[in-house]
Amino acid sequence: MMWVEKYRPSKLDDLVDQAAVRARLKLMLQKKDQLPHLLFAGPPGSGKTTTAMILARQILGESWSDYTLTLNASDERGIETVRQRIKTFARFSDRRAGVPFRLVVLDEADETTSDAQTALRRIMEENSQQTRFILICNYSSGIIEPLQSRCAIFRFQRLDEESVKGHLRKIAGEEGLKRAGDDAFAAIYEATQGDLRQAINLMQTASASGELTADSVKSASGASVKARVAEIMKLAIDGEFEQARLRMVELTKVYGIPERDFLRFANEALGSMKVDDLGKAVSILAEYDFRLVQGSQPELQLTAMLAQLSALKRKGE
Repeated sequence: MMWVEKYRPSKLDDLVDQAAVRARLKLMLQKKDQLPHLLFAGPPGSGKTTTAMILARQILGESWSDYTLTLNASDERGIETVRQRIKTFARFSDRRAGVPFRLVVLDEADETTSDAQTALRRIMEENSQQTRFILICNYSSGIIEPLQSRCAIFRFQRLDEESVKGHLRKIAGEEGLKRAGDDAFAAIYEATQGDLRQAINLMQTASASGELTADSVKSASGASVKARVAEIMKLAIDGEFEQARLRMVELTKVYGIPERDFLRFANEALGSMKVDDLGKAVSILAEYDFRLVQGSQPELQLTAMLAQLSALKRKGE
């Protein structure tokens, strides 16, 4: 069994860090039937989806899955999904189990198109008596203002090193891992940068032999996220567009690095590289960062950015 599921918290008190979020939600849960629509914003692996699942179980009881629709907006981001699946689910009223309302959990909601978000706003208004929504995103700026204004916003913080290492130690103890020293946990944090989900997955992979060491972590993770992004940027600047694109897709899709974190690390990498026109290269990054904020398709935009950087280098040669 995947450790990330095996050790997923089932109560608010078990969430790693996020004390301010826990305190506010506990107050709201004192009157469950008056719970507003919620918007969870924050970096990956900070507990947003887990918190939504905890709320669903606590509010809806044992039959929570029957009354909860969970969608990943990065896969189902268009207006047809909103009109067909969400609208059909949200408008149906069924109180036979005594639950206060139905629940729609929309993960990665900032990947939803503007048209779909506009349609979603109307559905939220029309069905507020029988349905509540939890919107989950990395960046609240990707959610249109009319949706934000209809939600209670919770901002999740990137987990600090001691919080992540403390949680990993508990799991390592439960699994009976040998030689699990602080250097190994530090190496995991360095590779995952506060993403607890990714940190647990990395620890499970690195400890396949029953031991957890810094060397096994480095072997399992390859290079740190920053180093991988730097490699991708070097490939692009050197004109190796196809290789840069393949590694970018692997980093964002397989390892789950947020696209805007990719851009942040890319900007840091440019500062230490010899680029013919550094100002132009930074301007390219800024343009695509803006496009992502506006809700453009992330993989397509990052691919186009790498293509522009590759072309920039070839022109300078």
